[in-house]
Amino acid sequence: MTAIAKTGKTVTIFGGSGFVGRHLAQRLANEGWRIRVAVRRPHEAQELGSIGDVGQLQIVQANVRDVASVTAAVQGADVVINLVGLLVQGGKQKFTAVQAAGAGNVARAAATAGARRLIHMSALGADKTSVSAYAQTKAAGEEAVLEAFPSATIMRPSVIFGPADGFITRFASLVRMMPIVPLIGSGKTRFQPVHINDVVDAFMAVIGSNETRGKVFELGGPDVFTLADILRMMARDMDRPRLFVPWPFWAAKINAFFLQMPYTFLRIPPLLTVDQVKLLQHDNVVGMSGEPGVLTIKDLGKGAGAGQLVSLEAVLPDYLVRFRKHGQYDARPATS
Repeated sequence: MTAIAKTGKTVTIFGGSGFVGRHLAQRLANEGWRIRVAVRRPHEAQELGSIGDVGQLQIVQANVRDVASVTAAVQGADVVINLVGLLVQGGKQKFTAVQAAGAGNVARAAATAGARRLIHMSALGADKTSVSAYAQTKAAGEEAVLEAFPSATIMRPSVIFGPADGFITRFASLVRMMPIVPLIGSGKTRFQPVHINDVVDAFMAVIGSNETRGKVFELGGPDVFTLADILRMMARDMDRPRLFVPWPFWAAKINAFFLQMPYTFLRIPPLLTVDQVKLLQHDNVVGMSGEPGVLTIKDLGKGAGAGQLVSLEAVLPDYLVRFRKHGQYDARPATS
């Protein structure tokens, strides 16, 4: 019996070639779903073709800004999952166009096509009143989704970590390159990093539960760290002693303005943007929204990692092997 025969159901994943999408697609394939990965540039997602049985995963071209392509991508889908988001905006890929209007396009298309479920990935800290355009448009996207598809489930993860993520890699590269590491806002911003496996567990639990319809889940890991905590752990596990210097937000914004300029004209990914500095002015932990009725990853039950969530501190040494001076040949630094 092939995996496809297990469920016979189809899921369309927008943004399925990203970090979360790749892991989620693999899990869905293991569970026997037919998977349609909708991406802007199909040629950049060809590595997904090896997932599942022959023909189980299909890559289609779709842009959440283009209604026609979104409509075509959701036809016949039992479940629609939207993972699309931007860390940096540029050209036609603007926060408003993608994270707000684009999210609404997906929700309306899913509703019209008769999809049974819609799961929308927002972000912890989504807030219409935020000083960050990223956070504002994430909140606007949630509103657009629930207006078009009231039974949609909203997932708000904190920063997600795991092999080949963008979180650990970015900060580890910074610590490796710079003998003096700036702590934006004195490094006091708090995070609740959540492991990719726990995020995927949460999505799978939502797909399998009718009780999660119309609910909002905030996904955080077992521990809360400040930015300074995380950077110091990285320096320790990489065995690279560093001097950490407080850097006020106003100075970081000035520096970020110049760092993001090459992206504006040449599309070179910036190390830091002004909007990202604005995001760092607020903590990124579960419960900070204060909204009534918002649930957490533990409300999804043991299958979603309750009581056994993966800790960043526990796995960080293994993830940082390649950032040590001599890679795997360096002895692991002793922890205190």
